[in-house]
Formats: sequence, C-alpha cells, structure tokens
Amino acid sequence: MNAWRDNIYFVLVEPKEPGNIGASARAIKNMGFQRLRLVNPPDITDEARWLACNALDILNHAETFGSVREAVRDMSIVVGTTARKGKSRGLILPVEQGVKRVSAEIAGNKVALLFGRESRGLYNAEVAECGLLMTIPSSSAQPSLNLAQAVMIVAYETSKALWAVHDEGLKKKKGNAGRLNLVTHEEVTALYDRMTDLLRMLEYIPRGDRDLEKKIMLNLKHFIGRAGLTDWELNMLHGVISQVQKKIRP
Repeated sequence: MNAWRDNIYFVLVEPKEPGNIGASARAIKNMGFQRLRLVNPPDITDEARWLACNALDILNHAETFGSVREAVRDMSIVVGTTARKGKSRGLILPVEQGVKRVSAEIAGNKVALLFGRESRGLYNAEVAECGLLMTIPSSSAQPSLNLAQAVMIVAYETSKALWAVHDEGLKKKKGNAGRLNLVTHEEVTALYDRMTDLLRMLEYIPRGDRDLEKKIMLNLKHFIGRAGLTDWELNMLHGVISQVQKKIRP
C-alpha cells in the first residue's frame, strides 16, 4: 500500500505564497503521501517551514522544475485540477470520481496531480498536458479554494480511493496481478507529435487551420491520457502511423 502512495506526485505550478507550499506539504503528509514537486516556486521562507509543521521532510525533499512538461515527463498519468469549466478543457470530473478513475492504475505507474496558481490556476497549455481534469464542488458564492485546502481535499479523496482499491484487491486475492505498466508522459508526447504530422499529411485538417488542429490534438490527448498507454499499445500506434506514412509517401 505504501508503494502505491509513493507513486502519487503532488505538483504545485508556480505557487505564489510560500506559506501555501508549507501547508500543502503538511496536507500531503497528513494523508500518507510524500512526493511533492514545485514548478517555478518562490523561495522557501520561515513561514513555509512553520506551516509545514512536522512535514519539513516533505518540504525539504521537494523537487523543483522549470516547467510543467519537465515536472511530468516521467509520469504515466497526468491529472489536473481546475475551478474553470468548458468544453475546450475536455473531461472534467468531481474530485471523488476523478481519483477513482485513475486509482486502479496507480500500482506500478506514476501519477501526477497538478495544482495551478492561486490566482489563475492552470494555463490552457498546461491543461493540454493533462489526460483528465478534476474539480472540487464548491459554493457559487465562493467557488475558489485556497491552494493548500485544495491539496488536502484531493489528498484525502486519493487516499480514500486507494484504500478502496486495496481492499477490493484483497477480497479478490489478486494483489497487483493484472495491473498494467504504462509508458511515461514524455514517450506519449513523441506520439502526439507524429499524430499531428500524420493528420497534416492526410490533409485531414484544412491547411493553415491551426485552431482546428489544436482542438483535435487536445481531444486526442485527453482521450489517450485518461487511461495511459502500455508499451505494446504505444508501439502499435507508432507502427500504424509508420505504415500509413509509407502508403501515402513511398
């Protein structure tokens, strides 16, 4: 069970307040997790250390990255959190349903849970890196949550979902049997680049219509990213693309 928790990475994207980083570290440890990644964070202050309380080990071992893509390149599944909704953002599930959807694949696979900026959340380009988005239902009178509060709620729901999967596995006496090892985000990104090139070669997208191209690729990313890909599936898709390219460009 602890190994499963070690596969969950909480990624804070450009947090502005050091105190929120410290409080998030505490929330993560409260729920039994320990992996914290920071994208372009501010300097860690005494306030951050004070709010981390007994989670200084989480705070001190947090990994720092220069971009979201760098922070998730070794992940198999990337899940974003958002308060904003819209068709262009793809599938958005309430947090309880969202973590249940990915919890079955956590054994043996790294999962990133992304949290956006306190003021602006995740940018559209960062949402495009996610296979799934989750939202925390809240009052319309005050829909925005503090960053550390959001981390605590997601950490709690994730912990709850993991226990449910673990207990179900014990009942069936299967343990980790039958679970799939998925390829990394970096490997899938190379596939997306080839898909884009193929769609252009097939003239599936009207030449120069970058908005439609972006929309189609975003939908493909969400479709594939929700469940991840195994090595065999990735190689199969690369093989299909190569064969089509041979036929249309000998």
